[in-house]
Order: sequence, then structure tokens, then C-alpha cells
Amino acid sequence: MGVSGQMDPLDFLTNEQLLLFLRRKKTEISCIEQPHAFLTQLRDHDLMPEKLFEKVKGMRTREQKQKGVYDVLDRLEKEKPQCVHKFWHCVFKHHILQLYPTLQLLRNSLLDGSFEFYENCPDVETQTEKSEGKEEKGKKKNTRKRKNDDRSTEDSDDPGPSSASTPTRKKRAKKPSFSTPVKKGEKAEMWTWPIYKTQLPVNCGDKEGTLYRDKLPKGEKCILSQGRWFTPSAFEKFGGKERCKNWKVSIRCRNTPLKKLIEENHLQCPPMERRKRKCAPKNMKELFPVISAESSSAETSITSDEESDAEDFEEHRGRGGGTEFRGRVADEEEEEEMTDLSVFQAPSLPVTCVSLTGTLYKDRFASGSRGKCIRTEESWFTPEEFVNQEQTLTDGHWKKDILCHGKTLNFLLKKEILRIHSLLCECVKCSYQLEDLMAQNNDDVCYVCHSGGGLVCCDECPRAFHSHCHLPAVDEDSPGEWICTFCVLRTSQQWRDSSSMTEQEAFNAPVSQYRLHCHYLLLCVYKEDTQRVFVEDPRKTVSKYSQFISQPMWLDRIKLKLESDEYQTVEAFVSDFQLIFSNCSTFNKNNKFGKMGARLKEMFEKEFQKIFTIQ
Repeated sequence: MGVSGQMDPLDFLTNEQLLLFLRRKKTEISCIEQPHAFLTQLRDHDLMPEKLFEKVKGMRTREQKQKGVYDVLDRLEKEKPQCVHKFWHCVFKHHILQLYPTLQLLRNSLLDGSFEFYENCPDVETQTEKSEGKEEKGKKKNTRKRKNDDRSTEDSDDPGPSSASTPTRKKRAKKPSFSTPVKKGEKAEMWTWPIYKTQLPVNCGDKEGTLYRDKLPKGEKCILSQGRWFTPSAFEKFGGKERCKNWKVSIRCRNTPLKKLIEENHLQCPPMERRKRKCAPKNMKELFPVISAESSSAETSITSDEESDAEDFEEHRGRGGGTEFRGRVADEEEEEEMTDLSVFQAPSLPVTCVSLTGTLYKDRFASGSRGKCIRTEESWFTPEEFVNQEQTLTDGHWKKDILCHGKTLNFLLKKEILRIHSLLCECVKCSYQLEDLMAQNNDDVCYVCHSGGGLVCCDECPRAFHSHCHLPAVDEDSPGEWICTFCVLRTSQQWRDSSSMTEQEAFNAPVSQYRLHCHYLLLCVYKEDTQRVFVEDPRKTVSKYSQFISQPMWLDRIKLKLESDEYQTVEAFVSDFQLIFSNCSTFNKNNKFGKMGARLKEMFEKEFQKIFTIQ
């Protein structure tokens, strides 16, 4: 199986066919924009030497790069034909297809059979000899043949058995034709080709899709188009042919109506189509009310963006989970009116998936597979990626398995708390550009001060910082990877002696040896003080503060003293924090600021005990 669970066309093709495909597509591939990642993939899999890679990488103009890529492909075809399978496997990797739509289209042409492997082109001289003696009539045939060949040169040398480009078929375009595109006396081999055994390329109007043959007789959504699943009737509507009200005629496979394929037993008719003229017994309607409702409403709900993943619900029912799911849907519908939606109005929401916990940021959400909107302590994930982290789920689905305040994300979509972006959306969250994808791996605001702007991103965790907010301050011009203090401390604790110490031993430790720990503690307090109550000198902002507090202390003051090497021991460093907390308690007593200081003190002491491994 290949990308997105589809079958891999490379499983059915020979080396000779793939080599021919490469020969025909070299020019097309060489025109891809920003080929660096493509060439890196080839280099990493030993499909091009390092010297050649550096040469092409150093080319400046677009024309030079196109010629360089072409030369790489030409060299591969001529000198390493035995590696052609390996080549296509490399360039059809998911992360490469995301970067280069051209390669995705090439893979699709293999998958749906639109590229035909006819290596033996009709010889021009032979055609000329056959046409001699036919004068004007022969010349007209040759001219028409050459036009057909010119038009399909890139994909095929001669129209195949399933081609729909003959003049006869064009003349009958106004009247539906139910003839398979196979010449008289020939076998309809196309439908038995290995690549067509499970899937068939179909179109309706201007919409193209892939028909999954095993799903059609089950009455399931069986046509995948533009990332969404459709029933045949819904695909007919999607293609703008709803007036036909006969999907067997309006949906075609290589210009052949599905009706003809069903009549010739190439396809099996859905069970609902076979039964629709019979009235269901009353007792059957009572036993299966949900199935009846779904079959009648499938066409009306298909325009929703949620339909892209609806097949998971169908499969769940087919595996025997239908009763449980129907029960859950019924309960959810009963509770909808009683649900207090105000809990979902915050910009970020707590989410769970079995044992996993995270925070969903609504402004980052785009769809199941686009927009890394769920943050855990370790990383940012799309909803699909988040579900895949839960190893106990073998068939997890983000809409039903991710919960927020006890409700599924599907519920949030129905209430328009979350909205799925259009497949044509060009926003940064929906972008497949490498730079945009990399940007989604880190926070959008500074981890310390919670504001945006120019941020420096950690390469080990999701955190991002203003260069002056981080401790120590970051040199923004320094090249290479950068790791934040949190990750450095975590790594150092994994390697150092794990033996514990007493609190007094920690107090007596020199700051020079535990500067990293001090930076960590100060950053933790900065982050926890979300309202920035303790950051600046309180005498400037709080009326009559000096009348009650004789020795004020604040976080920026501790930061300055730490960076100026004024602290000799950890105890001196910690005592200034204790001074902040005691001043807060004295001045605020038990009001909201006093409670805030108490929480801050509790957090500080907990982190201190943890990083110094105090018993």
C-alpha cells in the first residue's frame, strides 16, 4: 500500500515500464520548483553521487537547475536502469509528494492508468508504405493519425484499448454510448489489468476520482475525489450532473458508462440499487432505522467539509460496531440542547485521546491532516497525528476519538466551534511548503512573555522565545541548530549522576556550577506569572508599596543579578525568590494577588526539589 492507504502502483509495474515512464517524464520532473529536497532524497538513497549533488546545488539560475536535474535523471536512466524501482519509491515518499505537486500528478497517472505503456510505436515509414496508392484519402488518414500522436506524445505513443479519442466517438457525443472503448474482436483486457483489480479511474462532468471496486457492492462511499469520499449518487451531484439522476450513465470510466461495466459483470451493483424497487417490510424498518436514514440522507449531506473522513464511521458499523456508534450518536443528539457551549469559547481547549492529553488551539486548526493545532509537552500535532500517538488505537479516527470537555471533535464541528478549511485553501496552515510546515512545529508566541514577534525556535521542543526573554540571551545571528535551556537541562540530567542531595547541599552549591538550573527556575517563574505582576519594580506601579515593604524584589532584578554574577551560592539566588513571595503575602494578604503569589511559590519549590533531586 502507498500514500494515504491507496495501493502502490509500483507493486504492479515492471522495471521496463518504470524505465519508460522515467524516459517520458524527465523533462516534466526537471521543471519542478526548488528541487533541493528532491535532489537530497536522491543523494541520501545513493541514486546520485555527492559530487554531482554539490554541482547541481550550486547552480544559480532556474534554467541551469532545470538542466542539472534533467542531467541527473538522464544519467540515472542510462547508467543505473536497475535502480529505477528504487528511484520511484524514493520520489513517491509522502514528504516528497507534499513538496512537489508534479510528482503527485505523476503518481496519480500510474495509479489511475491514464499513462499507458505502449513502447512499440507504429513505424512512420511502415504507415507511409501502407498508405501508398491511396492518394488523397490516405493522406488525410495520415494527417489525422499524426495529430493524435502529437497530442498524446508525452503519455503514450498510440491510443490504447481504452482511449476515447476516435472521431466516431466524438460524433456521437450528444447521445450516450454504452460501448466499451475496445475494437471489435479484441478482448476488454483493461478491466482485468492488475492495477485496475481494486480501483478504477472515473469521472463525472469535470470531476475526476477513483472508484474502489470492493466498496461499491457494499453500498458504501466508494469514490475518492479531492480527498473526499462519495457515494455514486453524491459524486454525480458533485460533478454537476444531478439532473441526470442516473449515476450509472453519468459516471464514466475511461469514457465508458458504469452501466455498461455492470452489465458486462466488470462491476457489481450496490445492494440498495438491486432492492430499491421493493418495499421494505415494516418490521425491517423498525429493526434498522439508522441504516434507512443514512441511505436517504447521504446525498443531501455530502456537500459538508466533514465528509472527507466519514468513511471511518461506515467501516466502524461494518465491523460490528454499529450498535454502539448509533447509541453514542443518539445520546449526543439528546444532550446537544443541554450542552453549555460557553466552555468551548476559549481560544485553546483541553483535549484527550485515551491516555493522551494536549491543548487544541482553534486558530491553528485547518482539518484532520492540515494545521498542527494540538500541542503536547513534546510536540505539535495535527488531529490525525495526535490520534496516531495513542498506540492502543489500531483504527483511531480524530473526529470520534479526540474528546474535549467530554465531547468529540465531530460535535465541535457540527456546532461550528471548529471549521474545516476548503481543500483549495491557500493559508499558511494548509500550505505544504517546507518552510510553512517547519514553522508549525513551534509555538506562535514567546514561551516566557506570551507575546508574538520575532521568535527563536528550539529544534528539540515546541517552545519559541524572544532572544532577550530566553536565559541565557540568544544570539539570533548564530548559525546552525539551537536548543533551549529546558531541553539542555533535560539532556544533562539524563547523562549526569542521578544521586540525590539534601536541601542544604543544594543551597551551598555554587551558582557557577548550577547556572543552568538557575536559568531554568527563573524561566519557569517568568512563564507562570502570566499577568506579569512580579516582573518589574512594584514601587513604580503599586501605590504606597514602599510604606509597607522596605526591601522590594522583582524578577527582572533577579535576572540582572544572576547575569552580573552577583550570586555566589544557590541559597542567595533562592532567597531573593523567597523575598518576592513573602513581600507579596505581606502586602496582599489573601486577595487575588496574594493567592497568585502563593501558587507561584508552590510551583517554584516543586521545581527546585525536582531539578536538584532533593529527597
